[in-house]
Order: sequence, then C-alpha cells, then structure tokens
Amino acid sequence: MATEPHRVLQLCHSYGAPFTDVAQQWSKLFADSGWTMTTVYLTGEPDDDVVRDSGGDEVLFLGFNSRQVRGLKLAALWKLRKLQQARGFSLAIAHRFKPIYACCLALEIPVIGVHHAFGDYQRLARRLLAGAFSTRLALLGVSDAVRDDIRASLPRWPADRIRTQYNHVELATLQARQVSREAARSALGLPPEAYIFGNVGRLHPDKDQATLIRAFAGLQPANALLAIAGRGRLDESLQALAAAQGVADRVRFLGQVPSMDRYFRAFDSFLLSSDHEPFGMVLLEAMAAEIPVIASDCGGAREVVAADEWRFPLGDAEAMCTRMGAVRALDDSARADLVAAQLAHLDANFSLGAARRQFWEQPFVRAWTATNGIA
Repeated sequence: MATEPHRVLQLCHSYGAPFTDVAQQWSKLFADSGWTMTTVYLTGEPDDDVVRDSGGDEVLFLGFNSRQVRGLKLAALWKLRKLQQARGFSLAIAHRFKPIYACCLALEIPVIGVHHAFGDYQRLARRLLAGAFSTRLALLGVSDAVRDDIRASLPRWPADRIRTQYNHVELATLQARQVSREAARSALGLPPEAYIFGNVGRLHPDKDQATLIRAFAGLQPANALLAIAGRGRLDESLQALAAAQGVADRVRFLGQVPSMDRYFRAFDSFLLSSDHEPFGMVLLEAMAAEIPVIASDCGGAREVVAADEWRFPLGDAEAMCTRMGAVRALDDSARADLVAAQLAHLDANFSLGAARRQFWEQPFVRAWTATNGIA
C-alpha cells in the first residue's frame, strides 16, 4: 500500500505507566485535523482500558513479551513491516530508544523519536545507530534539559533535528477529575484541618525523599504534616529516617494510590525533591489543583517551576526547608497570586494548545508537511 499523507504510526514499548498517558497526549496533537493516528504497543496483551485511554483512531497490540524484544528481534520488525504494508503510514512517532530503532530498521519513512529520560545516547551502539538513520530521524526531548543531554551525546547532529516537545495536560479536563479538598483528604485518610505538604513519586533515590524528610524536620513551628504517596525500595529506610528525625508521627506514607492525579487538592502545597527529573508531570497535576509548587532546581523541573524563589538546590535540605516555611507563611492574597502565576505558566507552555503549536512549528515537522503537500 502506498503511504498516506495523513496516516501516522505511534509506537510504544509497553502500556505501563506513564505511556498510556503519553500515547493519549500525542494522539491529541493530531486530533480534529484530518489525521489518522494508530498507536501500537510492542509488548502486552490486548486491553480494553488501554484502548480507551490511549486515544487516537486505532490501538493495536503486537503481543510480544519483554524477553522477545530484547536486542534486534526480527519478529517484531517483520510485524511492523507488515503493518506498514497494510496501513501505509507516512510518519512514525516512537517513544524511547527501542521503538525508535525498531521504526528505523523496519520502516522507510521519517521517524520522530521522543525521549523521556536522560542518558539514552551514552552507549556507542546507540549513537552509531542514530547516526546511520540521521537523514530521516529527528529527536525530541520532553524538556530542554533532556534535549541538551541528547545534543551533548550527538554533537555532530544539527541542533534543529534535536528539539524540545513538552509534555502537556488539558487543564479543564484534569481539573474536572480532581476531587475537592475535603473529599481528597477523606480518601487519603488525612486530617481535615492540618497544613499538609505533599509529595508523589516512587520511593527511590532518584526522587530524593530523604532530603524532603530532613527539610520537613527542620520546620518551625512543627505543626504541619508531610504526606508522601508512592512505593519503592526505600519504603523502610525512609520510615526509619522519619523516626530518626523525630517526625515519624507527622509523616504519612500513603503507599501507591490509584489515580493519584485526582487527589492533589488534599495538599496545601506540593514538593518535588527529585534528582534530575526529566520533566515532572506531577508538577502540572499539582498546579492544576491550584496549590503552590516547590521543586529542586535541576532537570526539567526548573522549566516547569519558572520562579527562582520556589526552587532549591538539589539535596539542600536547609534551602528546601526555607522554601517550605515561606510557602506556608503566604497570606491568602499572596497565595492566590502565586497559584495564578503558575497556572498562567502552565497554560502558556504545557497546555494542549501550547503543545500543538510547539509540535507543528518544529522545523523538521514543517519541512515534512511541506514536502508532502500537507496543510
């Protein structure tokens, strides 16, 4: 079948978190514009919920397991080639490295590779493969920080072929999902009157909740709560740290909370302590809940939290404690101004409208549409 100018393939390794949401975000970039988007998952069995949540026009499951797609797997490449023959895609969107090289090897169409993490091109083999397909491969990082990491690894690539494409949210849709402060606190078992600092993320060294707990322990007066939602290999050590810091009775470990994006209004402010977060979707979810946000000054977080005074140096518990005290001391007027400024920044940079403008104005996208005579 000949290629169709308005038919796009989106390839993901799996539909594990966060990639169903990622697939939906990208599907909406092409929605209501005459484009057909087919989302394909390399691994995982068919799932009706995934079909619903992925968006787009068609969702397919190739049905491989993780072992079957390690290395160069001819069966996966053959299936992609057969799919191309049946659908006639003219463009592929591939998330993370394995789908990128699968599209490059199996297909003969332009490929846009989207990177959601740092260090994807540290391996020589990956740099060589990317170079082999550089004439029809363009790369996007989900933040300027990820983009710059890719550029540093591929210094001979033209800068215009390694760009930024931010993650985004639909503010009204997300806010409609978020329940009230009272309902959220009831669902999470949090007291109705306390001032609550919130954190959401895996309990992992990369998220650096240890610094968060130390910062919280330094707050004066000590009459607030810290709520941490998530699980991970640091469960026991973080609880032990809270006890050692004398705040075990004021740190609530909520565990893994399904659909946590619905409950951000339970918090009075939100804290991200992560080590080089590539982007930080939780920051947008917290902003949508209309609560102040504080983040470490590194990775993509510095692009999402624009104001310097609400960021702190990575691992600096004293500076973080200072920011926590400052946000808690805000009066109603100052708090409303901060929330309004953060929402305005979200709308300007991380909304669906902003994402569509950013994508369709990418130099290689404009060149591709012009070459194909696509308006």
